Formats: sequence, structure tokens, C-alpha cells
Amino acid sequence: MNPYTRRHRGISITSAVMILMIINIVAYLLQMIIPGFTEFFLLNSSKVLMEPWRLITSMFLHSLRNPWHIVFNMLWLYFFGSLLESKIGQTRFMIVYFVSGLLASIGAAIFYPAALGASGAIMGIVGTTIILMPHQVIYINFIPVPLWIAGIAFAVMDTFGIFIPDGTGNIAHLIGLGLGLLYGIYLKTKKVKAVKRIKKKSHLDAGDMEEYMRSGRI
Repeated sequence: MNPYTRRHRGISITSAVMILMIINIVAYLLQMIIPGFTEFFLLNSSKVLMEPWRLITSMFLHSLRNPWHIVFNMLWLYFFGSLLESKIGQTRFMIVYFVSGLLASIGAAIFYPAALGASGAIMGIVGTTIILMPHQVIYINFIPVPLWIAGIAFAVMDTFGIFIPDGTGNIAHLIGLGLGLLYGIYLKTKKVKAVKRIKKKSHLDAGDMEEYMRSGRI
């Protein structure tokens, strides 16, 4: 499935999305040219306690046997990531990306002997975007679908995938998605509280406006 948004804002070379895409692509090239690179950095559940860096480094590796793995992950990161970053800013975007990816990696280490890929982190981005932009239309196989409906479909497919294993880290996907949904709810709640505080005041000073932009930029 390839999601395409109806409206899409371009991303700059300094955006978090672009930085993450460059890291993923460079890591993939290193996987191709350096023997043993993948094995040293992938998430190996038998080694993760002694080599915890694998929880992070595995997030930037992809299957060399299946080039579509990185292609589709980068497409999802580009479309969903640029939408979300434009709404919550670079810092919050990086928080949801790395926290979702880290928790997904921990889950993968528990349920799978080995894992790699950015999918858990990207599903965190998808989850947050679903909460903040539920009616955003995306295209799945050229069919327009509201994001909240697409999110249900993603969750259902990954849930079924747990019982029909095909090499996909479905549990890691669901962990990332769940974290993203929770973070989206947190940001939305924070915005509502900020707006209520501002409406109670008859005059807004510079500090009030700064707080509004920081807490309500959703």
C-alpha cells in the first residue's frame, strides 16, 4: 500500500524528515558495501542486553533482500513525516520518532529473534498524525481514504499479521502506532488547555503568546 496525501508541503534539507531519510539511506548504502555491517547493528534479541545500542541502530537498517522495504518506509516517512513535522515542529517530531522506535525495538526484542527497520518509528508518526489530523485524506492504491479510517485498517492488518507470520514485525508496528496515538492525544489535550487559559485573559502579553505558540502549535 502506498499512501499519498491530497495536499503535501515540501520539506527543506534541514527538516527532521530529510535528516532521518538521509541517515536511513546512508545506512542502507553502508549495509551494501561493508561486510558484516548489518549483523553488527541489527536487533539481535540474544545480544541486546549486552549491546543495547542495537535498539537504536536497528531502526536505521533495512532488508538487503527486499529493496521495497526501505523504499516504502521512506515514502511513508516522507508523506506522513512532513505533514506531522509541519504541525508540531522538529523537536516534538524527533521525540515521537525516537520514543516510538525505541519502544517498538524493545517489543521486537521480546517477540522476535532478530529485527531491523524504521517501521516502528514511522508507525509512531502515523499514530500521532491520525489524532491531530484525522480527516486528512490519503490515497491507498489510488483510493481516497480519511486518515482515521486508514489507521483502523493499518491496526487490523498488523493484528492479523501476528497470527499469520510473514517476516513482518507486526507487534513492533502496533507498539509504535499505539505510542503515536497516545502522544497525539497528549498534544491535543495540551492545546485545548492552552487555548482555554488564553481565552480567560482579557489581555495577552508576549509570554502568553509564546506559551500559546509552544503549546498550541498543532
